[in-house]
Amino acid sequence: MSDRAPAGQFLDAAIDLLRRVRDEEADSIAAAGTLLADTVENGGRLFAFGAGHSSLAAQDLVYRAGGLALMNLLAVPGVVGVDVMPAPLGSALERVDGLASAVLDNSPLRAGDALLIISLSGRNALPVEMALHARALGVQVIGVTSVAYASQTRSRHASGTYLKDHCDLVLDSKIAVGDAELTHDKVPAPFAPASTVVTSALLQAVMATTATTLADRGIEPPLLRSGNVDGGHDWNAQVMERYRDRIFYRH
Repeated sequence: MSDRAPAGQFLDAAIDLLRRVRDEEADSIAAAGTLLADTVENGGRLFAFGAGHSSLAAQDLVYRAGGLALMNLLAVPGVVGVDVMPAPLGSALERVDGLASAVLDNSPLRAGDALLIISLSGRNALPVEMALHARALGVQVIGVTSVAYASQTRSRHASGTYLKDHCDLVLDSKIAVGDAELTHDKVPAPFAPASTVVTSALLQAVMATTATTLADRGIEPPLLRSGNVDGGHDWNAQVMERYRDRIFYRH
């Protein structure tokens, strides 16, 4: 570690990653925004899934001020966040064959919908199987992952493949294997993960593209407003009533 304060080092590392995403993923972000806009225009529904800490970026898209009202969380019991006890159970469930198929078969997802699958490593059975099965159902899949893992780790899916191999579009977060930006000569392990910051920003860039793409087509994007501004609750109630058949977090 250099003489610079660790906070500054981490923030600089995160900013560098965001710049890489901005410069290197621009075409993929535009394509993902267009795919979601097409889905909305054609009457499809939007879903997001992430396991463990990858779920944070998925949850950041759902029912939030300035976000698309149509984005729904695809929840898998035991893997959405770290509230499961014991916490390592969530990691173990990501490696269980058949879990993704069971979830999808009992979910509202159908042909014509779009699913964002967020998995930093993209190597576990759950995200790989989810992408495979979702596409077989006619769902379009956008994978959000660190492509570097595919060349530096072994897949945990029986096929030997990764999430990136089964998507209509892939967004590369550029996060290094291990997800830790800093080291210190007195600390035995690298630390300071940046995947949540970068992945959330990457996905919000996609959402911004989706909203403006719809607007440019003459379609009002179904956006939510903050409930903490005057009129926000009434606005949101109208949006959710209009799109009630495509919103599942109210049921």
